[in-house]
Amino acid sequence: MSLNNTPSAERLHIGIFGRRNAGKSSVINALTGQNLAIVSDIKGTTTDPVLKAMELLPLGPVVMIDTPGLDDTGDLGALRIQKAYQVLNKTDIAILVADGTIGMTAEDRSILERIKAKSIPYVIVMNKADLTPSRETSVTGILESDVSAAAALPSTAGLTEDSVLWVSAADHTNIHELKERIASLVPAEDSRLRIVGDLIRPSDLVVLVIPIDKAAPKGRLILPQQQTIRDILEAGAVSIVTRDTELRQTLDALGQKPALVITDSQAFEQVARDVPDDIPLTSFSILFARYKGNLKSVVDGARTISLLENGDTILISEGCTHHRQCEDIGTVKLPNWVRKYTGKEVNFEFTSGTEFPAELGKYRLIIHCGGCTLNEREMKYRLKCAADADIPMTNYGTAIAFMKGILERSIAVFQDLD
Repeated sequence: MSLNNTPSAERLHIGIFGRRNAGKSSVINALTGQNLAIVSDIKGTTTDPVLKAMELLPLGPVVMIDTPGLDDTGDLGALRIQKAYQVLNKTDIAILVADGTIGMTAEDRSILERIKAKSIPYVIVMNKADLTPSRETSVTGILESDVSAAAALPSTAGLTEDSVLWVSAADHTNIHELKERIASLVPAEDSRLRIVGDLIRPSDLVVLVIPIDKAAPKGRLILPQQQTIRDILEAGAVSIVTRDTELRQTLDALGQKPALVITDSQAFEQVARDVPDDIPLTSFSILFARYKGNLKSVVDGARTISLLENGDTILISEGCTHHRQCEDIGTVKLPNWVRKYTGKEVNFEFTSGTEFPAELGKYRLIIHCGGCTLNEREMKYRLKCAADADIPMTNYGTAIAFMKGILERSIAVFQDLD
């Protein structure tokens, strides 16, 4: 997969924060060498978070997020500020851009505390170094002989030297150094498991069951299916893709048992009937819950479905937005399955895209999609919000497996799951 085609969820998310006219958009343009963001002397030009997937050397594939000014005013301005703060939930590295001619303001320090509280690696960019000639020769923008006095400057009082970089987006002073500073903040490669590659061996046969119905996208596979196929290829195994309607014939034609069958959650019940018990079976949703590090919590959440009572409210949340079909899984099929399984009259509310409720107390359960379009930090943020509110949370595939009585079978392949 080329860097240009790297899914957004797999890219490093770099959030740019600061007051209006601090030069956030200019810094983005200087970093990327492109006019990605609109630059204007008029305050409040950026009114909503703007995401742009791109390649940023030496980092590779990233998503740059330009945010509204933190000092916006009025009721609408307050909503814009709230949107800017919400971007922190998906930010892997934060760049706080301050106007070097003014220094760190209350708004700058307020978001800096939020950045620190979320343990997000960051750099403070003191922009407009070209207008502050006393800070013009070193990487920090301070004369080498005056580095010890940096902390005493009103604009950087209380900040450590290694967290501050003086730049000029106008003449590109220290822009290269800023790229290197960002690269140094990239989290080390974690030990997160692969999607499926660690469960199979070279030359294994892996059958992927993908229904093609009215809700299926025209002419393409959805992202989790594409990524799973890619991971199987990288493991040196063989992926065999079939519809649920041809699964039995496919298994009979193979001549040997597949090492694993992976199904779309909607076909779980039928696939479980068609796949012999001695062949491991799981779903895309369950694989991606493990991939994003939250399988145990979503399994525990699914088991609470049996505890639902009349009048309980369930939040069904999706990370992406799409045109809903008449048999949409989130708004139609899942509610029907829950009501049928529990025999209870429960209520449902729905969210999609970047919207996720700040207050979760009224919900008895959250059923989330697989989160394939959300990066790991945002998915973990949503899980933590649910945990902090003591609300169980599961995902589509795990909930369906539980309600169809095949959850234990579908997680048996993960030997390390407690």
